Amino acid sequence: MNINERIARCVRELRNERGYSLDTLAERSGVSRSSISLIERAQTSPTANVLDKLATALDVTLASLFDAHAEEGTPPSPLARRADQPVWTDPDSGYVRRNLSPAQPSPLQFVEVQFPAGERVAYDTGARDNEVWQQIWMIDGTLEITLGNVTWRLDSGDCLAMRLDQPIGFHNPTPASARYLVGLVTLPFVATKRVP
Repeated sequence: MNINERIARCVRELRNERGYSLDTLAERSGVSRSSISLIERAQTSPTANVLDKLATALDVTLASLFDAHAEEGTPPSPLARRADQPVWTDPDSGYVRRNLSPAQPSPLQFVEVQFPAGERVAYDTGARDNEVWQQIWMIDGTLEITLGNVTWRLDSGDCLAMRLDQPIGFHNPTPASARYLVGLVTLPFVATKRVP
């Protein structure tokens, strides 16, 4: 299964699990119904920004849209061999992400990213029902990350922690590519009781 087919399957299954029609997902995400339909039929290669909007509307991480699925009747494996880790390239910026995490469900996900020199990616991440935290650890190079109105410069070895609940931008201001590891943790939504 190629990467667009994997994304198509994940988006369609997540939408169906939540009982959303194409129109409902379009309204929640701000992505047009026709675009979602093309994505679910693997007839287009969506950008990182579009995938992030869909992930937010489906209340999952972007990494979840690349998840591997076990064959029916087979339990998901706790091991992800390098050759089986899905790799996706953003058609706009050319950044490359490799989902490192196994198919076995876990609240923790790892992603490796190669970010090209001079490129930018911006996500309009908003509030989610689940609480999602992310840490970015720079392996090589430099990256500027803008979270809300604050910009952080990360160099090799630096690590930044953040909650995914506001717009975030990534920029590589250098002439060399950058490589970093993303760790994501999803905490389940807990409703708080109101005291009258």
